[in-house]
Amino acid sequence: MNDEVYYDSHFNANEWFVIAMIVFGLLTIVILPKKFTPVQTLFTLLIGIVFGLIFDHTIGLPPFDLYDVGDDSNYHLFDIFSYAMYAPFGYLFIYLYKWLGLKGYYIIPYIVIWSLLSVGIEWLSLLVGVFHYKNGYRLMFSFPIYLFLQSIHYLLFQTLLVNKSSVNENKNT
Repeated sequence: MNDEVYYDSHFNANEWFVIAMIVFGLLTIVILPKKFTPVQTLFTLLIGIVFGLIFDHTIGLPPFDLYDVGDDSNYHLFDIFSYAMYAPFGYLFIYLYKWLGLKGYYIIPYIVIWSLLSVGIEWLSLLVGVFHYKNGYRLMFSFPIYLFLQSIHYLLFQTLLVNKSSVNENKNT
């Protein structure tokens, strides 16, 4: 196995990929009909960024140091933008769940599909140089992480925002 990491130092495919993901994601959000309160919208946008930061700073830095983000192993200003590309995914994950009206066990295949989609996007990110794996990390290791994060995302949304809003509505009647 070759764990040698190749970096670049120019503004090229990895930066354009991040910009395209942010622009495409935000345009999609703007175009879609609004389904959420401002608090729900903010939550769904920020949760993706928060999860990205937590995992990048947990397994992407020493002592684990399993991958780097961007053009080298140090963080740069543009690497901060790479976290913004996670925001639309958090929003769209919950938006489509609500639009489809999923209930009960149907959320399980939905989370599995989104985890596979996430691995696919990560694979593209790997190809263009957004991520650089090292110390034995492999793409397949990301799948259970996505399963976990999207399950937590769903549970947090349901517990903090959906159930709370229905309790508040009952108090007002």
